[in-house]
Amino acid sequence: MRYWSYLSAKMGAVAALAYGLLRLVDSQFPPTILLHFRRAPDAVRVPIFMHDMGYTFSVFCIGLFAAGLMYVAIWDQRQRCRTCLRKLILPRLSGSWGNMLRIGRPKTEWICRFGHGTLHIDELQFTGKHTPDWERHDDNIWKELEFYDKAAK
Repeated sequence: MRYWSYLSAKMGAVAALAYGLLRLVDSQFPPTILLHFRRAPDAVRVPIFMHDMGYTFSVFCIGLFAAGLMYVAIWDQRQRCRTCLRKLILPRLSGSWGNMLRIGRPKTEWICRFGHGTLHIDELQFTGKHTPDWERHDDNIWKELEFYDKAAK
């Protein structure tokens, strides 16, 4: 639950920043403009968006900047531990590009520095984008090392 709360907090911060920038741009331009038509006796007030090039371009840039920040926030979130929210470390490549049938498909494994889990990301995807596989470890992080120590003897 902490993992998703942290992501929603980052998204909220990005939305608040974009809203603040939009309010700043709004304060620099008038809210409406007057348009005079040939046959109409009075001028018509219309919103400034899509009628003023500077304002429209500014709003477009703010939207593009906000979308970029959202992408960076999601990209950063994918590289975090699901339990402690720290960055995952120690990338380990497994599998082989040349010997996929014998050894397996290539993938990268990232681990949490406190042993909470491992993230498996496939490097080769035949049928579209696959979500990374998060494997949670139990509380005894030394159990795997004991297994390998017994196997070596």
